Amino acid sequence: MTDLHAILSAQRRAFTAALPEPPAIRIDRLKRAASMIRDNAKAFCAALSEDFGHRSTEQSMLTDIAVSIGALDHAARHLRAWSKPERRPLPFPLTLLGARAHVEYQPKGVVGIIAPWNFPINLIMTPMAGVFAAGNRAMVKTSEYTPATNAVFEAVAGQYFAEDELRFVSGGPEVGQAFAGLPFDHLIFTGATGIARHILHAAADNLVPVTLELGGKSPVIVGRGADIGRATGRVALGKMLNAGQVCLAPDYLFVRDADEEAVVAGLKTAVIRMYPTLLDNPDYTSVISDRHVARLTGLVDDARAKGARVEVVNPANEDFSTGNGRKMPLHLIRGATDDMRVMQEEIFGPILPIRRFEDMADAIAQIRRRGHPLALYYFGADAQEQRHVIDRTISGGVTINDVLFHALPDDLPFGGIGPSGTGAYHGRDGFRTFSHARAIYSQPKLNIAKLAGMMPPYGLFARLSARQTIGRTRKRKGQAPGEDR
Repeated sequence: MTDLHAILSAQRRAFTAALPEPPAIRIDRLKRAASMIRDNAKAFCAALSEDFGHRSTEQSMLTDIAVSIGALDHAARHLRAWSKPERRPLPFPLTLLGARAHVEYQPKGVVGIIAPWNFPINLIMTPMAGVFAAGNRAMVKTSEYTPATNAVFEAVAGQYFAEDELRFVSGGPEVGQAFAGLPFDHLIFTGATGIARHILHAAADNLVPVTLELGGKSPVIVGRGADIGRATGRVALGKMLNAGQVCLAPDYLFVRDADEEAVVAGLKTAVIRMYPTLLDNPDYTSVISDRHVARLTGLVDDARAKGARVEVVNPANEDFSTGNGRKMPLHLIRGATDDMRVMQEEIFGPILPIRRFEDMADAIAQIRRRGHPLALYYFGADAQEQRHVIDRTISGGVTINDVLFHALPDDLPFGGIGPSGTGAYHGRDGFRTFSHARAIYSQPKLNIAKLAGMMPPYGLFARLSARQTIGRTRKRKGQAPGEDR
């Protein structure tokens, strides 16, 4: 096994020796990272297709290559503004007496990145934009499910970075376990909630701060006044992208009784329009592994056995029973109930449970019975209903009248809450996640402690200072000084 501790020690020594690193050096790293992806885009796309069994080059260019370069370029453009010290106000009369305070954003050191397999370039390089912008070094543990992509990273990284700046590490669960247990200065993990529990336990031994980007069951609500054709087209696109292997994919869909038939018809029409065939369609991605195919098939079988009506959207009536490169058509699970595994587990594949709801209070209650999702999607034209859904639910992010899009802008934070994750990154929020906000206070020559009555022996000044502070607090709350409630 690679000596992970030695890599970490070398990076930490280099980081410490280089402090402070000015914005120009950080920008150079960001530009080198973007060049690494841009210069090797074709090799990366070929490797992604090899790892998945088939994956569209055009999709990989959009979802992994372009998004990664965009995040790195955005950080390079805005880094100087993000890293400026921020003046902070002080209570009266400290400023009057000459005291000053500000916050500086200081790099943490060496950041560990544990990457998933579904977007194995995007979900390394997008957080790395924040890691490098903040002035850190990075170690990356790649997924064992993407060996071809990992090999490209390991082959080209040395052409752009010294090992004490950026290092990629591959391997199975034992390497991942050792990696998670390293004393990083910050660790970010993207993946399944179950594995995240082990990551947190491993990191806790070294008190490593952790950012978790997980998933969960992201609901779609087809609300009052929704354009059914537009809504179903957008849901189908989000569900079929990467064959549903997206942490933000619509995981289940709420419809009113009167809308269900139109919604099902709209989903089928949208799939047929985008993917008239599936098996030989270069635009449609395969499921990552036989194990994942078996898991998804098990979810469908379980739902059918428990009374669900399963409708397979197979536009060309192709035979999926024989070898097909792990491609799987969209399965609509009608009448999905809570006792079915499709309503208990994150699906991560082309399966979409459909549930009816009586009124919005019913839909919201069903959502709140589950852990906070990474995303929530609402379609509708009723502004009051839309506001009610946003106010009465908790999720990592929300997209109105579409899916996925809240995760695309670089200046919006991306992250979950509770079982769907903790912490956020992208743009300025990523810079701050991987920085330490350091408070710096400058004291004037005057003896402020004595003036404030803080210096023993305590006497009149101490009593007056305390009374004045308490009085100000009560006044802000609408309570008279000395009044006891």
